[in-house]
Amino acid sequence: MVFGRLLNTPSGLKKALQSRRGRHVAKLGAAIIMAGVLAGCQGDEFVAGPNKAKLPVSASLKRKMSDMNMSATSPIMIRIFKEESQLEVWKQDRSGKFKLLEDFEICKWSGKLGPKFKEGDRQAPEGFYEITPALMNPNSSYHLAFNLGYPNRYDRSHGRTGSHLMVHGACSSRGCYAMTDEQVQDIYALARDSFKGGQRSFQVQAFPFKMTPENMARHRDSEHLDFWKMLKTGYDHFEVAKVPPKIAVCEKKYVFDATTLVDGVPFRASAKCPDYQVSPRIASAVASKQKKDNAKYQQLAARFDAREERQKRWEERSNRLAEALGGGEDDTAPAPETATAAAPADVPATQTATASEPQRRPGAAVESAFVAPEQSRGGSVGGFFKRWVPFGPKTSDEGAGVGPIATEVVPAAKPN
Repeated sequence: MVFGRLLNTPSGLKKALQSRRGRHVAKLGAAIIMAGVLAGCQGDEFVAGPNKAKLPVSASLKRKMSDMNMSATSPIMIRIFKEESQLEVWKQDRSGKFKLLEDFEICKWSGKLGPKFKEGDRQAPEGFYEITPALMNPNSSYHLAFNLGYPNRYDRSHGRTGSHLMVHGACSSRGCYAMTDEQVQDIYALARDSFKGGQRSFQVQAFPFKMTPENMARHRDSEHLDFWKMLKTGYDHFEVAKVPPKIAVCEKKYVFDATTLVDGVPFRASAKCPDYQVSPRIASAVASKQKKDNAKYQQLAARFDAREERQKRWEERSNRLAEALGGGEDDTAPAPETATAAAPADVPATQTATASEPQRRPGAAVESAFVAPEQSRGGSVGGFFKRWVPFGPKTSDEGAGVGPIATEVVPAAKPN
């Protein structure tokens, strides 16, 4: 009754309404906080949840596998291309051949084109690696990961060192191939399911670039060319057979799809190769492909060499003529009015040389990762002459190089 009398008074009614409004606001705030907590838990379950290693492949990949006549547990193979920053997952269909299921853009890789040599050089490896279930890491601090098994038998035969080289998440690399967490979630699940289907190991083929004649010709002056030619043989074996090649190492080199002629004689990485043979069908197909590729390579290499020779001749001729016109004068630039007076009468004012706006040969300002900045040569007369000579290299020659995508982000600790 007392409470009823209080409500009947203006002050009592006001206090009761304020109390109810306060409880409503509190409930609304609690609901918002709870929604945030639930959303945070859901996000954390993907990023670092306890069941991350058991999550199924994404629905989109499931549909693709069904459309491509692939079992969820059929074997897989992975190819990595540094320069293109691509990781390809190939999967066996019910015909027994491997087809490209998905390609992922690599988030980060460190170092440059070329193999890894020693611990701490921050190079991502190149070569052929076999991944067993023991190399899978479901508890990685980089979301999920698998170890490449570097150094392999080939690497060890050359005295190469390194450890903990992985494909992992977190998009951070110092010698690894780093993916986003979402990408590595699918890659890990595909590998896990292939082991469930009976695959004892899956192959990772790591290349500097796609092993085409064009790319080989573009990098023909690299110190790693012989190593890459060896890798290309394994690349070609897969290209013609669409089945991962069997890898062996002898005489400190890779051999592919080789079977020893004497049973029980093993391949030893640093020892002389035993007598072996390759399936005539595969050997013939690889030889045919390599013959065609080599012809294309020679054609492109000759074209690139001619372009470089043309560039060299043009520079030498320009320098000789510039020296002849210069008459041994100092290389100091003339005053602005002198340079303007030296220009032909029919040249627009915007094309006359000044001390503050030096002229350049067309295309000279454009640089790539494989081309060093052009050094200025000769004095003002040489610069004037180079602007008006009617010959020189084309600035749009095809086959121009594209620099590698090489990033280097050092995380707080090595991946595990």
